Amino acid sequence: MRCLPRLVFFVTVLHGLPVFYPAQTPGKKPPATKSVAEIAALIRPSLVKITQSGREGIDGIGSGFVIREDGLVATNKHVIGEARNIEVETSDGAKHKVTEVFSSDVHLDLAILRVAKKGLKPLVLGDSDKIEQGDPIVAMGNPEGLAFSVVEGVVSAMRDIEDIPMIQVAVPIERGNSGGPLLDRQGRVLGVLTLKAQRTENLGFSMPVNQLKRLLEKPNPVPMERWLTIGVLDPKMWKPLLGAQWTQHAGVVRSEIMGAGFGGRTLCIWEPDKKLPSAFEASVSVKLEEESGAAGLMFCSDGLDKHYGFYPTAGKVRLTRFDGASVFSWTVLQELATDAYRPGDWNQLRVRVDAGKIQCFVNGRSVIEVEDTGLRGGHAGLCRFRAPAAEFKSFRIGSDLAEKPIAPEQARRIRETLDLYLTDNETRKKAIEKLLTDPAAVKRLVAEQRRTFEQNAIALRKLEQDIHRRSVTRDLVKELGKPERNIDVVRCALLVSKHDNPEIDIEQYRRSFSNMVDELRSDPDIILDTQSAVRRLSKYLFEENGFHGSRHDRNSKSNSYFNEVLEDREGLPITLSIVFVELAARLGVKDVFGVPVPGHFMVGYRPKAGMPTRLLDVFEGGKEYMPDEPLPDELVSPANARDIIMHVVRSLHGTLHDDSADFVEEHTASCLPYLDLILAIDPDAGGERISRARVREISGDREGAREDIGWLIEHPPENLPEEALMGLQRLYESLGG
Repeated sequence: MRCLPRLVFFVTVLHGLPVFYPAQTPGKKPPATKSVAEIAALIRPSLVKITQSGREGIDGIGSGFVIREDGLVATNKHVIGEARNIEVETSDGAKHKVTEVFSSDVHLDLAILRVAKKGLKPLVLGDSDKIEQGDPIVAMGNPEGLAFSVVEGVVSAMRDIEDIPMIQVAVPIERGNSGGPLLDRQGRVLGVLTLKAQRTENLGFSMPVNQLKRLLEKPNPVPMERWLTIGVLDPKMWKPLLGAQWTQHAGVVRSEIMGAGFGGRTLCIWEPDKKLPSAFEASVSVKLEEESGAAGLMFCSDGLDKHYGFYPTAGKVRLTRFDGASVFSWTVLQELATDAYRPGDWNQLRVRVDAGKIQCFVNGRSVIEVEDTGLRGGHAGLCRFRAPAAEFKSFRIGSDLAEKPIAPEQARRIRETLDLYLTDNETRKKAIEKLLTDPAAVKRLVAEQRRTFEQNAIALRKLEQDIHRRSVTRDLVKELGKPERNIDVVRCALLVSKHDNPEIDIEQYRRSFSNMVDELRSDPDIILDTQSAVRRLSKYLFEENGFHGSRHDRNSKSNSYFNEVLEDREGLPITLSIVFVELAARLGVKDVFGVPVPGHFMVGYRPKAGMPTRLLDVFEGGKEYMPDEPLPDELVSPANARDIIMHVVRSLHGTLHDDSADFVEEHTASCLPYLDLILAIDPDAGGERISRARVREISGDREGAREDIGWLIEHPPENLPEEALMGLQRLYESLGG
């Protein structure tokens, strides 16, 4: 089991602090064990029932327990959901308002709530590092939302589940028990019940309590009014209708839970303040969770019950006119099966509407064309029916959204290039000639051709990815080539994310960031002198919106993808610094900048012109960094845009840094795109040039390795020993054959 360094806490409930059980004094007898009945009586006043609710009532139920007398309650993250109303009921039947999510971590599946109630009875938090296999334990919770229950068992093992250390326990964990405490026989909390095993009902898992302590030590508080906006669609761009739950993450809109309309219908209008022209096109890519569902485009909507819908359902595609709330007012204009639709995959739907007809396309192919003028104008957006969830991405409205045809001569040149890329003509010619000497070899020939096509498909996928990455790299280098004052650092950070994730809609995230700026600009408390603005930004990000440094896995790429940092409000020092500095810049606040201090990245600011630079550690919630001695000017100088973006790319590449040849060989495919990107931004990056030469050599690209080594010989990095330079020369010559 991976454990945190052991800390000894001698803290009591005084001043509202949690009770951490102290380390045992050598030679002192451990506390006497209690019976299950004694533990139940002792613990019951501290147990709570937690419900999350939506538009249609209660959507989830779970357990929790008090950890601080001033109203802090521990539970699972999945128990409280996201952007959901939460209610806490104590053992006496009283229901309490949740005022904030004090701390949460989706990786650890833990959350701490604050309720508007003082004088609660907290449980004692034990030390999960001391757990041993076979230790007796007691679990408590609210199975299926019933009265508080208790069950005893033993610790089965300590296991890593998806790289997270967990306690495996031999007790049944039912629905509603999640979030309840796992206790030792002295009544101390050892963990938080999280999930049950798939193999047997009498085996479950618990998150160690020492992980919960991490959330207490480094909270990321979010007031409930802010919590209810996490993952919710931007109201300036989307307006959900008819219930259900609409959320957004990484550019994908997801709709789940039955809508309130007939047949579970739910709608979501795009840009509710704008109306459609008489002629337009709309498109979206949609993926059904189950093919029994139905979801797609909605258009010509009156904002209520009247609209058209074009959507897949049960393996077919359907165009329907909805003239009211009841099924009796709906008209299926056309329905058909088409091989243009790919079940279980993303499918692009597009409609073209003019004065006299409607034309519908699936993945670029025209499949439906009808003359119907029943509805025109209004709004467009998304629709879904029935219970299975659906996902949507790349919604657009325009006058002509069809992909433009490629000119014949251009297509000919591209195909010739692809043939050269895919085909070794000499090898294929010899294979065919050999196989045709014997008619029985025809079957072998077909099999060989099939394998070739499969290899070509792999090569084409790689080529598609390479073209995407090189295109993004070109855009990023072009942006960074502008004068420093004109560089859009937010766009650059999003381009780095798009380098790995082609589906990211950069403009959508730029708009979301601009909405944060607009919210701050309209805040009556905002004062734009540097000192006041820095305080307001710190409060806005770290106290009101829950931005925080990653606790679980700093090497997760999500912490470096700027779009996910904005959505999850969790990141690295570099990505959190970009959020802080760019908000300040767009508000017109001067003298706020990123500072790459050795081993860390911070936000620097000067309260007034000529004053020394002060540093904020945004990874630690905007805490002011106070070094023992003043740092020299060269260590607190502002980073320029290129340096900032290089830090982001290097953070993505950082987990792949290792001197061992085995490691480099294993991660060649992962290393190379980041090395290419770094060297495109900064061709003089000698360390990455050496790394890329190694990677290229290992992957068999001798010509590429020779190119990099030749560059290094002509532009030797500073402080490169003469012996190393001679070694490069010998390697360069050996690769020339």
